[in-house]
Amino acid sequence: MKALVLAGGAGTRLRPITHTSAKQLVPVANKPVLFYGLEAIRDAGITDVGIIVGDTAREVEAAIGDGTELGIKATYIPQDAPKGLAHAVLIAKDFLGDEPFVMYLGDNFLLGGITKLVEEFAQSDAAAQILLTKVSNPQSFGIAVVDDKGDVVKLVEKPKDPPSDLALVGVYMFRTPIHEAVRSIKPSARGELEITDAIQWLVDNKHSVKPHLVTGYWKDTGKLEDMLECNRAVLETMEAKNEGTVDSESKLIGRVIVEKGAVITRSIIRGPAIIGKNTKVTDTYVGPFTSIYHECELSETEIEHSIVLENTIISSVARIEDSLIGKEVEVRGSNEQPKANRFMLGDHSRVIVNQGN
Repeated sequence: MKALVLAGGAGTRLRPITHTSAKQLVPVANKPVLFYGLEAIRDAGITDVGIIVGDTAREVEAAIGDGTELGIKATYIPQDAPKGLAHAVLIAKDFLGDEPFVMYLGDNFLLGGITKLVEEFAQSDAAAQILLTKVSNPQSFGIAVVDDKGDVVKLVEKPKDPPSDLALVGVYMFRTPIHEAVRSIKPSARGELEITDAIQWLVDNKHSVKPHLVTGYWKDTGKLEDMLECNRAVLETMEAKNEGTVDSESKLIGRVIVEKGAVITRSIIRGPAIIGKNTKVTDTYVGPFTSIYHECELSETEIEHSIVLENTIISSVARIEDSLIGKEVEVRGSNEQPKANRFMLGDHSRVIVNQGN
C-alpha cells in the first residue's frame, strides 16, 4: 500500500503567514502539521509516500528531504496549480500504479492516527473508504449521505442545503477504480476536479464506498482559530520535560516542555506549553496552550494561548493572547512620546489593538 499526501495549496486563510511559508509547515506544539500526518502514515505501516507539491515545493522538500528522518521514502509530484483533490490523484497515477493507497490532506490533523482505518480497509473489498465526522456547519464541507446498510450513497461539495451533517475528513482510502473515476469526471463550477465527484462516480457505477466515522479529535488547520485549537489539543497530550536551562528564580508549572538549548530566566511558564530549542525567555510569563518555536527571544512580556514561529523577538509587550506570530518577527513595546502604535504590516495582515493602552 502507498500514500498520497497533498502539500500544495495557497493557504489563503492563514495569510500573511502563508505568503512566505507553506501552510502545512506551520508548527503545532513545535512540529509542522504535515509531519503529524506523515508519522501517522508511517505508523500504519506505509512507507512509500508521494507528496503533491505546488508553489511552496522548495520549502516542503527542504523540510522532509528524502523522508529518511521520518521513516518514509518521499517522492515529490509537482502540481502546476491547485486544480482539485481528484486532479492530484490523476497526476499521481504513475507513482501509485495499481496499488491501494491512502490519500491524506497535509493540513489536516487527526489525533490517534490512521492505523485502524488502514487495517479496516485492508480487510474489506471496498473500492473506497472515507472518513466522516459530524459537524455543526455542514455547508462548509464535502458532505456524505449513508444508507441503512452502512454504504455511502451520495456526496455533495459544500451544499447550501446539506442532506446530512456527516463531513468528509481529509483522509481517504482507495483502490484502482478511483483512477477511472478521476479520468471520467469534469471540473466543477470552481474549475477543480472534486474528489467528491470522483467518489460519487464510484457510487453511481456500483462500486462499494464505505464510511468510517471519526469520533476522536480531527481538525482542518486552515484558519487561525483551528491552528490554536489543534495546538491546544496536542499540548494537552504531552508530558513535561526539561532539556534546557532554568534558573532558580523561574517556575515551571504543570506540563511544560523546555527543549535543548532553551534558557529560562526569572520567568514563569505555566503549562501545557512548549519552549523551543535555543529560545531565550527572560522576565516573562508564558501561559497555558502556548508554543514558542526555536531560536526566539521573549523578554518582559506576557503571552498565552498562542503560537510563535522561529527567530521571533517579543519584548516589553504587556500581554498577547490568541495569536499566531510568524517567523523572524519583531514585536516591541515603547514608552516614547508621543504614545502611538507603529506598524509595518504585509498584505492580508490582521491586528487588534487594545484601546486602553
